[in-house]
This record gives sequence, structure tokens and C-alpha cells, in this order.
Amino acid sequence: MAQDIVPIELGLTQGDVVTLWAPRWREEGEEWEAFLGHEEDLYAFPDAAHLAAFVRGAEEHDLTDHPAWHVVPALSVAELSPDDNHQFDLVGVPELVAEEPDTWVIGELADVVSIVRSLADVCDLEKVHEVLDSAEGFALLPQGTLPFTGREGKALWAQLGEVVSEKWDEVLDAIDEVVTTPEVDAATLATAQEELAALEEATAAVADEDDSDDEDDADDAVPGFWGEVGIDPIKILTSAGEYYTLRCYLDDQPLFLGRKGRIDVFGSPRALSRFIVEADDNDLTEVSTWQELVVKATGGDLEVEVDPDNVYVFTGLDEDIADGPDAVDPTQLDLVVELLEDAAEWAGDDSVKLALNQSESLGWLVSYVLKPDPTRLAPSAPYDAEVAAWRTLVANFEDRLRVH
Repeated sequence: MAQDIVPIELGLTQGDVVTLWAPRWREEGEEWEAFLGHEEDLYAFPDAAHLAAFVRGAEEHDLTDHPAWHVVPALSVAELSPDDNHQFDLVGVPELVAEEPDTWVIGELADVVSIVRSLADVCDLEKVHEVLDSAEGFALLPQGTLPFTGREGKALWAQLGEVVSEKWDEVLDAIDEVVTTPEVDAATLATAQEELAALEEATAAVADEDDSDDEDDADDAVPGFWGEVGIDPIKILTSAGEYYTLRCYLDDQPLFLGRKGRIDVFGSPRALSRFIVEADDNDLTEVSTWQELVVKATGGDLEVEVDPDNVYVFTGLDEDIADGPDAVDPTQLDLVVELLEDAAEWAGDDSVKLALNQSESLGWLVSYVLKPDPTRLAPSAPYDAEVAAWRTLVANFEDRLRVH
């Protein structure tokens, strides 16, 4: 399956640079992977304007034979600007490994190491492979936090940290040695820089407008009881049935009604209200307003009202995915992905994040649906692998539900 050519940002010793990466694609029975460059050089630029100026006039480099290259010279500066998921801070790795190995630290480090391995493969950087192979922990990062728990896990993390402390500069030096910035046409660059300035101005204006809207919303909104306590009833529709439960966000981290990765769900709002009266052994008791729910439920005055944005419909999505991305309702998919990610994060489970990574076929399809872009190559049929991966995610989520 041919995949996109993706703009990425690399945090190197010389600063942040942007380039293009072509994740693995299959052509004539062989797998390929490439970066923007030529022969032994990796081309990198100080910003998206310089990158745009280069691709609009370049004739010879390693991506010219990629199936999607013909669309790249016509891309705007905005489209050539790396998004948050494709920004890799290589120089920040020593600070990262100094942290505790939680889900976010492991996830970010896994992403950086993955792109570093790709650079090493494509650019023949044996020194980089040597460093990454000198600690077992680097190879275990895609498995999430599990390998780094317990006494043995702490030892693995400590060993990984020692290697980074002693040898990460060798990784950076090896990559720095192959990075070069080609000259670009001055007139083309000037045009691209005007685009970049307009983009930055528009982005700043949108941010100011959002801040203003947030202030207005805070002034005008009159929250009901659920808004006041900061806990949301949610409704989940799966092939197994219709369920109700509760979720909130504490310090931006999701919390569900449940414990140890199991979510307590109920077939009706009334059953949920009855459970709240005696539900003293669950993660939502950490929320300061929990007792307000208990008092209201005990008095029989708690009305479970679910906002439409908190209704998650799983049914039919697997069949739609089997028919291809054009058959999938992006709103339905976006909501369900939100719930899958929230539940996995709450449970300390990295499987959802890994399955939805754009390097995976399912992640590529989901990204294609949720972030439509006419210049992107569509996922290729048949979609059997994507359907199987999706059904696995859904089955794992349903196993997490404790039905009362």
C-alpha cells in the first residue's frame, strides 16, 4: 500500500529543521522507505517556507520515484508544515529518559526512537544502530509501559538511561553529519515566506478568537448540575447492548466509573443512579464533587442526562471500514476513537495508541477519514487488515466493560 509523503520536524543540535519522510510503502513486491535527500545527504530546512521553495523547483532527489511525489510540488506551505504528531525532539531525549516511564514518556520516546531507526536504516548510520542495540529497552518501547514495571522493568529503564547519558551524543552527531541544507531559488523562497507569514498571522488570529470565545462562553454559560460537578454521563452503543456510565477529566486525564481498568456500565440511567449511592470503591471518588452525586442519588433526585457529544455508537463501524474510508462517518468514528483512547489511557494500556499510529494500516485509514486532504493517497482495498485491527480494539474495549 503506497502511503503519503509526510512533512516532519526534527529537533537536532543545530535547532529544529523540517524535511519529508516517506513511511514504508510497497512497490512491485518490495518495501521501501525514504527521506528527502540525495545519495549520502539528508536534506533539511529551517522552516516550511524553505522546504516549499526547494520542492517547487527540485529535479533530482531520492523521493522523485515515490508514487505520491507528483502532488508534493503543488502543496502549500501550510500542507508542508509538520503537525504535532510528526515533531520529533531528538535533542530532548536525555531529559525525557530522566522522567518516570509513564504512558506519555514511553509514547514520546518510542516515536523518537522509531524515526531515528528509520533515519539509520535509510542513511546507513551503523553507529546509530549500535547505540540503539546496546540497551534492550529501546526495542521494548513499542510495548508501552508494561516492560518497564517492577524491579526488572526499573532495571531496563535505568540501563536505557545510562546508554542515553553516555552515547546519545553519538546518535546526534551521526545524524548531524548527513544533514545538509540545499540552496533554493530566491524568488520562489520569497513567495513561500509570504505564505508562511500569512499562515502564522491567520493561526494567531484564530488563537485570539478562540481565547475570546472561551471567555465569552465562560461568562454566558449557565451549567446544569452535571456541568457544575464536572462529571459527564456517557452512553455507549455496541453490538452487545446499550450502556450508561460516567467519565470526567482530572488534570486533563480521563477517569471512569470503575477501577483497575474495568468500567462499570449499566443498562439504564436508573440502574446507574442506584449504583452511585453505594459506589465507594471506584476511581471517581478522587473527584472532589463525587459526594454531591452521591447525595443527589441517595435522595432520588439525580437525573442522568447524556449530552449528544457523549454518545458513542460502535455499531456498524466495522462494516463501514470494510467498505472503505468513504463509507465511514467521520463524526461517529471521531467520537468512538475518543472513547477508545480515553479508556486505554485511564487503564494504562498503550494498545490503542499503537494500533492508531499512522504507520499502521488502521491508523492510516483513521487519519485519512478524520483529517481529509485531497492531496493524500487513499488507503488501498481490500481493508481486511484494517477491519481485523479495528475489531480487536473494540473487543478489547468491550472486555473492559463490567456490566451490572
